[in-house]
Amino acid sequence: MTASSTLTAQVDRLDGARVLCVGDVMLDRFVYGNVQRISPEAPIPVLAVEREVAMLGGAGNVVRNLVSLGAESCFISVVGNDAAGREITSLLAAESRIEPHVLIDNARRTTIKTRFVAATQQLLRADRETISAVAPETATDLLRRATQALSDHKVLVLSDYDKGVLRDGGTETLIAAAKKSGTTIVVDPKGKQYGRYRGADILTPNRRELSEATGLPTDTLDLAEIAAQALIAAHEIGAVLVTLSQDGMLLVRPGVDAIHLPAVAREVFDVSGAGDTVVATLAASLAGGLSIETAAALANIAAGIVVAKIGTAVADAAEIVTALQTQELAQDEVKVLGQAKLLEAIARWRRAGLKIGFTNGCFDLLHPGHISLLSQARAACDRLIVGLNSDASVSRLKGPTRPIQNEMARAVVLASLAHVDAVTLFAEDTPLALITAIRPDVLVKGADYTKETVVGADVVESYGGQVVLAKLTPGQSTTAMVAKISG
Repeated sequence: MTASSTLTAQVDRLDGARVLCVGDVMLDRFVYGNVQRISPEAPIPVLAVEREVAMLGGAGNVVRNLVSLGAESCFISVVGNDAAGREITSLLAAESRIEPHVLIDNARRTTIKTRFVAATQQLLRADRETISAVAPETATDLLRRATQALSDHKVLVLSDYDKGVLRDGGTETLIAAAKKSGTTIVVDPKGKQYGRYRGADILTPNRRELSEATGLPTDTLDLAEIAAQALIAAHEIGAVLVTLSQDGMLLVRPGVDAIHLPAVAREVFDVSGAGDTVVATLAASLAGGLSIETAAALANIAAGIVVAKIGTAVADAAEIVTALQTQELAQDEVKVLGQAKLLEAIARWRRAGLKIGFTNGCFDLLHPGHISLLSQARAACDRLIVGLNSDASVSRLKGPTRPIQNEMARAVVLASLAHVDAVTLFAEDTPLALITAIRPDVLVKGADYTKETVVGADVVESYGGQVVLAKLTPGQSTTAMVAKISG
């Protein structure tokens, strides 16, 4: 199985996963229209409004994403005693997978973010909000409910938008309670004072937030890793997953090599709420029992989905599966390399100290015998290259009715196999020139050959390489399959 196939198989684990989410909820309004003229009153565009939509934002968008992934969430937050607060309560009540605990603070105004959009371009955002700690009695009630809920949840998300829900020691109290209960703590942080997140298992800052928190540059992957390690050391954080916009994500942990996850979005229309999607996917994956590496990889895929949408969007499980399948096909095609690219890949593998293996053939109508050969070949090396006869070469060797499948079809099928790391075509009748160029450490052929009859064996052994004769699978041959089909 390829890496994408492995991830696809894990997506079902998110269904029914339980996540406790505490944080600043808000109402996201989007006003959509078109612009055809400039105002005569000021040099600004005139938006002809066509429609308006409202949805859960902030920590509310985290639970929207959790539900979309098939997870369940106990959600605890605070709103004001106003129309926006009542609308948020109504939106939460409509979601059967959310257990809402929305507390009302009469002294607060519910946060509303209104975005004005023409086509795919956001023209203006207007915010109405209260930024201050919630009333003491409300904070006490919130912490009581959250602490009681910890025993029923494997993961706690603190979605901190710095509006007041997690101020005045609330964050520290919840982290301490979660650590005592053995609950994994995922924090989407804000501000510069990260001391309040001390002891959290995972933080998910973006590039700018990481730089502001540490006072260190984050312009490159190396610099971002250094800043993340500094954050980890300063506040005893278990891991940092840095979101880097067009550069993807970087998973940093103490004592472990950082993992860079390249961006997967082909087009970016709107980054609104993308961080919420990352946090939700990460949390649901961990609650489903997946490793942090797998959780980060799925979060990266989900982020690529939502930034290609307009508005505060979500990614559902089916979309993630589709994206993974598309990625898998693209990866298979990437493994089919011309000789120049192949030599570059071999140079990278050798710098990493990897043993290079090579086998070759026509591979027309792949059968169990081929799979066995490739499996044995891969077991003898760290990276396996398959030399594939071109169509013209196959016709010369097998006759004018062959190959059954054209060279690109055969190459893509081979590249889809986990045993195969690269496929390259050669036009000659034998792979001698190719073997001489790539200088494999291991040359593998079937046991129907002897070392004396294996093309390139003398070349490989001349520089200390190894020739391996793989066991054959009885009764398996493409010629016999073709005869059976035609007969």
